[in-house]
Amino acid sequence: MTQLGFYFDQTLCNGCKACQIACKDKHDTPLGVNWRRVVEYSGGTWNENPDGTFNQDVFTYYTSMSCNHCEHPICVEVCPTTAMHKEEDGIVAVDPDKCVGCRFCEWACPYSAPQFNAEEGHMTKCDLCRDYRAEGKTPACVAACPSRALDFGPIDELREKHGTEAGIAPLPDPTITRPNLVITPHHDAQPWDNRTGEILNVEEI
Repeated sequence: MTQLGFYFDQTLCNGCKACQIACKDKHDTPLGVNWRRVVEYSGGTWNENPDGTFNQDVFTYYTSMSCNHCEHPICVEVCPTTAMHKEEDGIVAVDPDKCVGCRFCEWACPYSAPQFNAEEGHMTKCDLCRDYRAEGKTPACVAACPSRALDFGPIDELREKHGTEAGIAPLPDPTITRPNLVITPHHDAQPWDNRTGEILNVEEI
């Protein structure tokens, strides 16, 4: 099985949200259901020195996030009906015919990837644009990024090319689910276990 995954270059992301908009437009998700979200994370302080000068460790950066089609997906483990499952290409998908809308997967996922569609009465999530991939096209979010901060492909190839970093705040500890995600960190990026910053656009995500 060739496991697919995402690559995100945080140094190139300017928070424009083109990826988020493209995903929402392509899948026509209702208000409040966003399979891809761009998180603005900021922190740090200004400190006055004894001589009256100041120094600072202020930081702000963006993280584009969606389902990471994890190696150990908690959403699959907690699903009582097997609606949430892993496909042959490693993509974590939901079978709407089996889903009862219990939302266990939503509450369990540390990335908040599965999202409840109240209009349809079942969970929905990123499938890495299955239909586009079948036609040889690029996922909508990847194609829409004007700075080319997003990419996708076999995770082994992405890791060989870009490294293995996946634990950047505000994302969770990557050992929990082993996400198929690779990040090139922003120069101010904080490790996942450094929670000195805060998400500035909570209402958007």
